[in-house]
Amino acid sequence: MRIADVLRSKGSAVAAVGAGASVAELVAALAEHNVGAMVVLGDAGIVGIVSERDVVRRLCDRGGALLEAPVAEIMTTEVFTCSPKDTVDGLTVLMTERRIRHVPVVDDGALVGIVSIGDVVKSRISQLEEGHDQLTAYIAQG
Repeated sequence: MRIADVLRSKGSAVAAVGAGASVAELVAALAEHNVGAMVVLGDAGIVGIVSERDVVRRLCDRGGALLEAPVAEIMTTEVFTCSPKDTVDGLTVLMTERRIRHVPVVDDGALVGIVSIGDVVKSRISQLEEGHDQLTAYIAQG
């Protein structure tokens, strides 16, 4: 299964924020979109990614003052991306090795979606169920 298949079933909408937005604005957007991470966009495209975890960890260090800080201060700048042509299995390896839960999908330099670890697990379960159904049908035919 390819990443394009995952995007077809889940949609290609991507919640994004600017690097200059405040952490408070980020938190509100995370809640509004009901997502765990947002892509950070700049003039040149993707400049980072920021997750709920990033916020919580920095809050522990800096307290409530963090909410006024710009997203650029807490975002991860080394962003791993994938292509719609990549396989789900390949993305699973990347996510596991790099310990990341959200991967933006880029096609010809344009942001076209985002895939979470939940999307990958759902895809894998779907593949397993399909294989199970095929085996069950094969056995039932005798």
